[in-house]
Amino acid sequence: MGDSWLIKYLNLILHPCLDIVLQTLQFLQQNAKERSESSANTTSTTTTSYSLPQTSTKMSMQELDELRKKLGNVTPAEVTRKMLRDKHNKKNPTQPNPVFPNWVYDRPALIGDFITSPTPQGEPAVPVGTLPLGTQEQALVEDLLFVLIGVDGRDITAQPVLGRQNRSFIVDPTLDMSVKELVNRILPVASYYSTITRFIEEKSSFEYGQVNHALTAAMRTLMKEYLILVTQLEHLQRQGLLSLQKLWFYIQPTMRTMEILSSIASSVDKGECMGGSTLSLLHDRTFNYTGDSQAQELCLYLTKAASVPYFEILEKWIYRGIIKDPYSEFMVEEHELQKEKIQEDYNDKYWDQRYTIVQHRIPSFLQKMADKILSTGKYLNVVRECGRDVTCPDAKEVLYTLKERAYVEQIEKAYNYASKVLLDFLMEEKELVSRLRSIKHYFLMDKGDFFVHFMDLTEEEMKKPVDDIVPPRLEALLELALRMSTANTDPFKDDLKIDLMPHDVITQLLRVLAIETKQEKAIINADPPDVALSGLEAFSFDYIVKWPLSLIINRKALTRYQMLFRHMFYCKHVERLLCNVWISNKDFRQYSLHSAKWFAAAFALRQRMLNFVQNIQYYMMFEVMEPTWHIMENNLKTASNIDDVLCHHTSFLDNCLKDCMLTNPELLRIFSKLMSVCVMFTNCMQRFTQSMRLERLSMEQGTMDEPSAQSEQADEPEKKKLTTKFLADHADSLQTDASFEATISKFDSNFSMLLLDLLDKLSIYSTNDCEHSMISIIYRLDFNGFYTERLERMAIERSQKAAA
Repeated sequence: MGDSWLIKYLNLILHPCLDIVLQTLQFLQQNAKERSESSANTTSTTTTSYSLPQTSTKMSMQELDELRKKLGNVTPAEVTRKMLRDKHNKKNPTQPNPVFPNWVYDRPALIGDFITSPTPQGEPAVPVGTLPLGTQEQALVEDLLFVLIGVDGRDITAQPVLGRQNRSFIVDPTLDMSVKELVNRILPVASYYSTITRFIEEKSSFEYGQVNHALTAAMRTLMKEYLILVTQLEHLQRQGLLSLQKLWFYIQPTMRTMEILSSIASSVDKGECMGGSTLSLLHDRTFNYTGDSQAQELCLYLTKAASVPYFEILEKWIYRGIIKDPYSEFMVEEHELQKEKIQEDYNDKYWDQRYTIVQHRIPSFLQKMADKILSTGKYLNVVRECGRDVTCPDAKEVLYTLKERAYVEQIEKAYNYASKVLLDFLMEEKELVSRLRSIKHYFLMDKGDFFVHFMDLTEEEMKKPVDDIVPPRLEALLELALRMSTANTDPFKDDLKIDLMPHDVITQLLRVLAIETKQEKAIINADPPDVALSGLEAFSFDYIVKWPLSLIINRKALTRYQMLFRHMFYCKHVERLLCNVWISNKDFRQYSLHSAKWFAAAFALRQRMLNFVQNIQYYMMFEVMEPTWHIMENNLKTASNIDDVLCHHTSFLDNCLKDCMLTNPELLRIFSKLMSVCVMFTNCMQRFTQSMRLERLSMEQGTMDEPSAQSEQADEPEKKKLTTKFLADHADSLQTDASFEATISKFDSNFSMLLLDLLDKLSIYSTNDCEHSMISIIYRLDFNGFYTERLERMAIERSQKAAA
């Protein structure tokens, strides 16, 4: 039973090392064989061959003995140390952990614990049980003094320790029962001593971290006091003044201390605690001994000693924003990220992932303050990386006490200072609010005259396919528009740039909304559309933001601004197209068109479309963005830290996207179809206008070619009437042949159906989802109750279907 258990145990412990050792030996064996074969003709050398057992098969006892000779004794502590060292070196390849020399571990006599011999010692010449009772007692007192400091006695010997078990002892069975009973009462102290000594030696290695180093140092101080006690007892024994009863009497106060130390050592060892987890265990033990003042004082001493290196790391973090944590014990972990990449990083990893909280490293007494500790160092770190030296003026040494108020107040003061320093730095020196206003001018169309100039200048360029557009030409036109408008007074106007996107705004929004949904894979893997984007569909602004303002105006925020801008910019483009149709219609009202019915229908439809687009723009700009912007500005004035600023800014963008119908795929699709109908209608009307204009020019050109005379000049009004009549007849016949009336009717039907669908969906969302701001669209578009009756009818039909 013992041999099979040992085989399984060694297989489990040594298996991580076996593969490496076996591969190394096989390589050496093969190398030696090749060298011997190559030199066989010239020299007579002998090569020793090792036959290694297969690792996949069960090892016999002989193979196990051979392997033990080759590998030496590998203990669980060595495996754990190697694992921790490899983990640290992998994480910090430039700063490897220092290592103790091998002789520290190869010489067991240096540990101060029992050296158990694998072969049993010889039987004593005279059994102790045959001696008189007084002699037995004196012999056992001497033995106990040895056992209490980790040395085997003659009649009391220590058993080997397997794993994390406590040390057990074998007492000579021939002893008198009274003596044996007293000895068994005292032996637990020796067992505690063995556990504590092994813990101190193991956790003093570099791999276990500074907190464990400090804990073992405090334990070592207490163990010195214990050894002084044993020395005093030995002095009494040499004077003949120490009996078993006196030894039991003197050792009792120490027994409780040793029991607590042994219990703490076992718990730390069992839980594999390091850093904050070790402090949590000590803190909990301190509070658990509330009724035992002596035990609580002992645990408090250990906790104070162990917390010193942890609080030193904490002080550097909350007072200067620096992490110096060589053994990965602190609750805040630093990740290598470059702040220059924050503009390209959609998820803003620098702020969210540069420094993170590691939950199992948080001491339980700092759990409530963990978020503030993280934020304090992050704030100071931002200012420090901008070249400003920051040191908290209220910096004091942080010490562990049972009263949380002491160190909580210190953390609160450091947090308030860090918040104020970073907020003042961004608001005053970096002019955050002015930057946000500059972005509002362009992305939220705050400067109307700038956009009129810009769209006039770039109209011809924007009509081209996106691949044919030359970005530097657009940049030059943008610069001209900025200089010609009131945007010229903006000090940050040079940071505005042109960006041509790979998707139109609706596709981009639907791809974003499909993230983490069932449709995500289908949309991402969908084939790109065959129709090439025009410049208007791909156009967007971009903005250059430098560190540290890029923490607030990051790529994620800029992408939201771009979505809002592209949405409104396209609405503005559709409005311009409809206005151009209105201007063209004005030119042709002078003709008495015979088909006045279709012309009036087209005129009315164009007016309804223009009313829809203008009211949508008014709603987005004056009922959503402007009020929400003022709320954000007022909130920024009262913000106490940078996280509040981030929260208010993100909330502003989220509310704008939601109230502008950009976060609802269903509303977005209906709105997209409405815009498409408007664009197709304007294209149709422009083609008709173009044909009429060409016809008019041809007739006027023919009139100019005829010889002019005084009599003919007198008939000029008559000719003009004839020309107008001819154009009207021509237009009438042209549109009749092309079924233009049916086309206008189809446009009217599609637009009315989609608009009613949009209003119906808005009424549902405004009532069911409490999106009360969207109901303003219904009031603006249905200002005269034109759609009310039909909307009520649709609501009744919907309720009847739901009831059925």
